[in-house]
Amino acid sequence: MRSSSSSSLLDLAHDLPTSREDILALRKAREPRLLSFTAYLEFLASFTPPSNIELRDRKGPAGIQPFKL
Repeated sequence: MRSSSSSSLLDLAHDLPTSREDILALRKAREPRLLSFTAYLEFLASFTPPSNIELRDRKGPAGIQPFKL
């Protein structure tokens, strides 16, 4: 089924310029990569931890009571 009023503003085959480097980067990103546990921890350590002020100002889920025994 084809629409007679289909938009011709963007032709994906011709209107999105991609370079050879773009295609190589997409192919590389598609390859599966396995991280060791150590590499995963190093990846996590690369993020800067939030400050105490940022953590304090975060809003939690509304209406949920703290867990009590």
